[in-house]
Parts: sequence; structure tokens; C-alpha cells
Amino acid sequence: MQTDYVVGQDNIEGRLGPIGFDIHNRVFVVSAIASVVFIVLTLLFPERAESVFQAVVSFATGTLDGYFMLLVDFFILFCIALVVLPYGSIRLGGPDARPEHGYLSWFAMLFTAGIGIGLLFFSVLEPVYHANVSLPLGVASPFGADGQLNPEAIPAATALGLAGTFLHWGIHGWAVYVVMALALALFTYNKGLPFSIRSAFFPILGERVWGWWGHVIDILAVFSTLFGLATALGLGAQQANAGMNFVFGIDISTVFQVIVILLVTAVALVSVWRGLEGGVKKLSEINMVVAVGFFFFVLFAGPTLVGLKGFWSGLSSYVTEFIPLSAPFGRDDDAYRQAWSVFYWAWWVSWAPFVGMFIARVSRGRTVREFVLCVLLIPSLFIFIWMGVFGGIALEQLYADPDNSLVKEYVIDDYSPELSLFGMLNELPLTGLMSTVGIVLALVFFVTSSDSGSLVIDTITAGGKIDAPRPQRMFWATVEGLVAVVLLLGGGLAALQAGVTATAIPFSIVMLLMCYSIVKALNGELRHRRRRT
Repeated sequence: MQTDYVVGQDNIEGRLGPIGFDIHNRVFVVSAIASVVFIVLTLLFPERAESVFQAVVSFATGTLDGYFMLLVDFFILFCIALVVLPYGSIRLGGPDARPEHGYLSWFAMLFTAGIGIGLLFFSVLEPVYHANVSLPLGVASPFGADGQLNPEAIPAATALGLAGTFLHWGIHGWAVYVVMALALALFTYNKGLPFSIRSAFFPILGERVWGWWGHVIDILAVFSTLFGLATALGLGAQQANAGMNFVFGIDISTVFQVIVILLVTAVALVSVWRGLEGGVKKLSEINMVVAVGFFFFVLFAGPTLVGLKGFWSGLSSYVTEFIPLSAPFGRDDDAYRQAWSVFYWAWWVSWAPFVGMFIARVSRGRTVREFVLCVLLIPSLFIFIWMGVFGGIALEQLYADPDNSLVKEYVIDDYSPELSLFGMLNELPLTGLMSTVGIVLALVFFVTSSDSGSLVIDTITAGGKIDAPRPQRMFWATVEGLVAVVLLLGGGLAALQAGVTATAIPFSIVMLLMCYSIVKALNGELRHRRRRT
């Protein structure tokens, strides 16, 4: 693809005292000003903001539910086509490119950037809630209308509760990431265009992509990333606060959660300053080791066979019910499909610019087939094992003694999702110690998500440069924390969900157009290879 555009040609470089800057004069300014305006208005008018947030969530989950489900189903089919067609043999970076990171480091960075806090927040909450409250595909609840437990309903509810959880964290979401990451990798490494979202639209817009059309695309990507990250950071702060309440008796309050966000953002600033190799990569590897140790403690300290059975039961049901769970029509399980699945698809789309750019940045040298299969399957399998074990053990605790189960209290009776993990840990040995480890994991996931996102937003707002001055990354890390704070103050979980869905609606259209660009780029690579041979 021929263009005279030079990376950073529209940038403004200079210094403000000791602070250097190198920014895209339109994308950075519009994104920064709009972010500050949003923060100020939400703080000044919290009640009005909360009503707007709730209206956005209702529209996205109630009116656009079928659209979001068909969208993500299409991405899965698109990924399958990339694997089975000749496109799969194309190498990201050209035929002579080789991977820059080994498999272990690559998987660790995929895992911590793409999942983060959600793995801890939802691993107990979702299986228990879906098996007893939201009830995917209309399965009967083990607790009847009189509140009494019906043992005969337990196996089916457990299997579908776990399968419903796997749906939200499996290949549907990772297919969204594949589309974004592959587009960025192809147009950057193979076509020599700037490392920016707009570059993927060169086949559609041509040279106009460097003008306002491209500016709008990149600005949408900035906001999508900001609100997707803010949702994760807000959930992480709620869970850290809940854990500290569970272990140390600290009150659960929005004020304390704001303090947690500000403190962890300060730590993230240090990691951002150290960059990809010295910050994100090291934290990702450390967090992976701690997470694996935490997982094996729960597996072996709890009823091991029950945990393994939970994984296998959930996986079997996930495979057999994959199509019914993915279908948007002919269903009456709105509590599950709209309130959960549609929100998740919007969240994955919202995270796509952030995670997609990060995955593309660390995946040079992989073939398209290797890239698609590994990104789809490796993280999904790890998540299935994790959530199958945690969810299976939590469900066993619930059904064994429902009258005294903290899991039942936190998830079913008095909905407190941030406490669900600690309710499960309460019935295992070393409760206080392992609850503390869970808090630390949540906080470190918090940091890795924040600094990974800051690197990505900085790249977008620096016109595709990946070596912009460090203070710019620190600016965006600070803005991420502040957006999370104002969303918590402006309506809590509903506001966090609204931020995600509001940005995912327009950005989903951007991602559909990306699929066309990917096919155009891959066809060009095949033609080039045939000419060489």
C-alpha cells in the first residue's frame, strides 16, 4: 500500500519546562479536552449523569441485544475462515519475521492484559448467579418457589450455570480481540503504516484516512479504551474494598474505593514510566505466577474432584449448548441474555482497541493461523479451568449447606458481587491469608490493565508513535483513574456499564469495517507471495 504519509508528521513536539511532549495535534487535544469535560460535568451533575447512564444501558441491552449477539457470532465465523483458508500461512511482519517473545511471556501478557480483574470478580459470582437466578436457556432453579432446595435440579443448573459463564469469557470475546489485533498487526508490520487504528481503514478511505475521518476513528478508539478500562478499574476497586472489609473490617464505601483507585493509579504511573519491558512485562509475569499459585491452592485445599468436575461439566455443556447460547432469537431468558451477555459483548468491543493494540504489539512474527488459534484458545482454556474450579467449588458449598452459605448470602439473598469470591474462600483453610492474596492479585491486575491501556492510548494520541515521551503515558494513566472515579461517583455499577455500552455502539461498526480491510490486506499478501515465487 503506497502512501507518502510519515508517522508523526502531524504531531506537535515541544517542551513545557522539564516535560517533553510529542502529540497528534487533533486526536490528543480533542480526546484530552473531551475527557476532562466528561469528568467535570459528571462531578458537577451526578444525579443527571446517573439517569443518562441508566438510559444508555437500557437502550443497549434492550433494543440492541440482537445486534450485539449477531455481531460477535460473525467475528467467530470470521476467525474460523482465517484459520482454514490460505490466509493462515501469512506471517505478521513478513516471511522473514520471527517472534520477539517466547510462548510463556506471550501467553502471560495475553492473559493479564485481556482478562485482568474480571477473572477474580466474576469467577464465583457468575456460575452461582446463572445457576440459581438468571438461568440460561430457561433451566429450572434448584431453589423452588418456596425456597426449598430441589436436589434433582442441581446437575442441570450447575452445568448450564458454568456453561453460561464460559460463554462470556471464552472464544466469543477473544474473537473480538483477534479482529482488532490482526488488523493492527497486518497494516503496521506488513504494510508499513502507522501503529494506529486508522491505518486499518486505508483500503477503504485511502489518503483520507490521515484526515478527519481517521481522527474520528482514533478518537472513538481512545474513548472506547478509556471507558472499558474504567469499568475494570471500578470493579477492581469494589472487590479490593470488599476483600479489605472481609479480612480487616474496613467499611465498604465509595470514598474508600476512590482512595483505592487513586493509590493504585499512583503505582501504575511508576510501571508506565518503566515501559513495556521494565513495567508491563515484568508485572504480567509476576501476576501470572501468583495467579497460578492462587488457583492451585483453591483446587487442592477445596474438594479437588468437585473443582475438576466443575470444569469438565461446564466445558461439556458449553460445547453442546454453544449454538443455543450464542443465538439471539427464540429465547425467553432475558435476565441472562440481556443483562449479562449483551453487556459482556459491549465490554469486549470496548476493550478491543486497548487489548487489540497490546496483543498486536507483542505478536510480531506469528503466522495468522498460529495467532488466531492461540489467541482464541489458550486464554479461553485457562479461563475455563479457573472458572470451572472456582465456580464448581462455590456451587458445591452452596448446595451442601444453603442455610449457612456465605456464597448464597452474597450472590442470591443479598446481592453483593464484590464479596462473592471471599464467600467461597471463607470455607477453605487459611481464609485470611488467601483472601489477602486475592486482594493483592486484584490490585496488580488493576495496575497491569492501567499501564497497558496507557501505553495504547498514548500510541493512538501520538499519531502511531510507540516511543512518545513518558509524561504523556502518565497523563493518560491519570485520566483513566479519574474516569473510573467519576463513574463510581456518578452511579456505581450502572454508570460503569453505561460507559462501556455507550462507546461500544459506534465502535462496533468500526470493527465490522475492519474485517473487510483485513481480507483486502491478506489478499494483497497472497498476491505478493505468488509474485515472489
